[in-house]
Amino acid sequence: MFYQDDPKKCTAAKMVKFGLAQNIKKIGSKGLVLDPFAEKTLLPKDASVIHSIVGIDCSWNLADHAFSQKFNGIKRKLPPLLAGNPVNYSKLNKLTTAEALSGSLYILGFKEQSLELLNKFKWGHTFYELNQNLLNDYSESTTEEDIQNIVADYGLI
Repeated sequence: MFYQDDPKKCTAAKMVKFGLAQNIKKIGSKGLVLDPFAEKTLLPKDASVIHSIVGIDCSWNLADHAFSQKFNGIKRKLPPLLAGNPVNYSKLNKLTTAEALSGSLYILGFKEQSLELLNKFKWGHTFYELNQNLLNDYSESTTEEDIQNIVADYGLI
C-alpha cells in the first residue's frame, strides 16, 4: 500500500483488517498484478497460471507514478467496469482496490469469494449490480477479441 488516500476510505486497509488480503512487500513471479496500464486484459484462462492476485493500492491521481515502478509478476488490466464506490460512482475504470480484486476474482471463476469481499463494504452490492452482466460475460470470454466485442456490445468504447 502506498498510503496515498484517506485512511478511512482505503479499501485495501479494510481488506487487510478483515483478513481478506495481506499487505506484501514482494511480488512473486506467479502473482497476477492488476495494472490499469498493462497491455493484456485479464481473461478467465489466466487462473491456471497464477498463484495470487495483487492489487496495487494507490491514489488514482498518482497512478501513473505508482505503476511506472517495476513490479514482478504477470501484469493484466481489467476489462472496463463501472465503479460502485461513492467517490467514483459509475465512472468507468475508476475502481477501488476492493472493486478491482473482486472483479478479477469473478472473472477468474472465484465468484463466491468475489461477492464475499464486496459484502464488507456498504456499497459493495452497488459495484456488483452495476457490473453483473459485464462480469458474467467477461467470465465466459476466451480471447482479447471476445473482450473487445463485449465492450463494443455494451457501448463502453
